[in-house]
Amino acid sequence: MVTFITGNKHKVIEAEDIFKNFDINLDHINLGYPEIQGTLEEVALYGAKYASRKLNKSVIVEDAGLFINSLKGFPGVYSSYVQETISNQGILKLMNNVSDRNAEFRSVIGFCTPNSEPKTFLGKVKGEIAFEEKGKLGFAFDPLFYVKEFDKTFGELSTKEKNQFSHRRNSLEQFINWYSTEY
Repeated sequence: MVTFITGNKHKVIEAEDIFKNFDINLDHINLGYPEIQGTLEEVALYGAKYASRKLNKSVIVEDAGLFINSLKGFPGVYSSYVQETISNQGILKLMNNVSDRNAEFRSVIGFCTPNSEPKTFLGKVKGEIAFEEKGKLGFAFDPLFYVKEFDKTFGELSTKEKNQFSHRRNSLEQFINWYSTEY
């Protein structure tokens, strides 16, 4: 049993779908934890350590972000805040008349037990920023993130399709492979 600490129901749905493929049960607790200012890795390390000590159990946390090349990695670690304030339309305005639309989603899983130091697992997926929002599936920046191989945005892909290759799939799979050999 792995306990996932998040308040984001969309992340829980994606993670449950991934974990069932590996025959590992996933528990979910919505425990708020302080999000320090830092890299995705630093946030995940701190959150996992905080939650494992507070709950006295092994936990995973996840921090993710959209990194746009032409915007020097923005919104990156500020993705959640940017989504809440300027949203997808704000990103499209920033990308107006920008030719380099390359971007990547990154996901970092932080794992910690009550008596150990935390570990992280980084997953990435490359794509482009679309010229307009497409699709109603997924959440946050998904309708903007275009994947050439599928000729669709994440917002047009079902959870099952997205979970075949997403950044979250990559980081969770790295964690699961490590966890399966260690525990």
